Amino acid sequence: MSTIIVKTPVTVGLQELFREHKLSKKSVVLFDSNTRKLFGDVVLEALRAEGFQLVELVIPAREASKSFSVAYRLYGQMIEADVDRSWNLLAVGGGVVGDLGGFIAASYFRGIPVIQMPTTLLAMTDSAIGGKVAINHPLGKNLIGFFHLPELVLIDPATLASLPRREIYAGLAEVVKYGFIADANFFDMLEAHFSEVATLQEPYLTEAVKTSALIKQDVVTRDFRELDGLRATLNFGHTFAHGLEKLADYRHLRHGEAVTMGMVCALYLSHRLGFLDAPSLERGLRLLQQFVFPKNVVERYFLASNSALLLESMFSDKKKLDKKLRFVLLKELGQAFLFEESVEDSEVLAAIESAKECFRQWQQK
Repeated sequence: MSTIIVKTPVTVGLQELFREHKLSKKSVVLFDSNTRKLFGDVVLEALRAEGFQLVELVIPAREASKSFSVAYRLYGQMIEADVDRSWNLLAVGGGVVGDLGGFIAASYFRGIPVIQMPTTLLAMTDSAIGGKVAINHPLGKNLIGFFHLPELVLIDPATLASLPRREIYAGLAEVVKYGFIADANFFDMLEAHFSEVATLQEPYLTEAVKTSALIKQDVVTRDFRELDGLRATLNFGHTFAHGLEKLADYRHLRHGEAVTMGMVCALYLSHRLGFLDAPSLERGLRLLQQFVFPKNVVERYFLASNSALLLESMFSDKKKLDKKLRFVLLKELGQAFLFEESVEDSEVLAAIESAKECFRQWQQK
């Protein structure tokens, strides 16, 4: 199980923390071009001050960096720097850095330890926790990868102040998801203090980050390799979302934006199939209505999309099994389950159309 540290600043006392977890003071530090500029000097100086031996790597800050070609280049830089299996890799950044860094750590010398230092809300509450690391393929996202748990997850909520509003709302999708799937009390808190969390006000921000991270870790600990359906509940809204991301060429939609749209679809599907009652559906929709999207994003990448084409693109999702789509549904707010039976295409399409109509109504208000 990973150790999750949430504090400000998180770079203090790393030498002792690494020693406690039997990690060497030899670290490959991976940034993207943005996180290097924002946090690089602070992180590297803190490590050097405590006697760490470092190799610094920087990748372009874009989804396309999660590729074999970029990984191959980084392997070469590590080999040339004489990095061996006694080293570890510290990934400083959002989901792209965490995924690529974890993928490299899992495969280099048949596996070296990885430490995640997430700097986006999405990474702090989801992608940096749980050990799923992957790169993309032209035929689908995150299809090639490993289960490789981080030894440490080092979270400093103060780093979120550097993010544009769009990234905050993208990360909030995963935060809200935990209220939907696992913790009705957390849902209540978000319902009451959504604006405070969205504007990074304390103590609500740290509570939201810490609660989300611990829920994710608890689920992962109990079902690391998705053997009994529990970990699959973390994918609430994601089957729809990955279809939307594919239609947007994995470039024009943030993952969290697609997940927000996907959760609206999943709420309607849960209701249509008789699991979620109408009052709970309305409460869920009211919470999601508070999300803010850039101008024209919903119109262009959801409302204007062909629903049948969206359904077809959902079949590229790695969460399908035996060529069958798997949906995470809600029994009630705070309780999700993996629906193992086949769902008629007509029901899925009807849920998508209901979600589109819901967004149209929100836009008119």
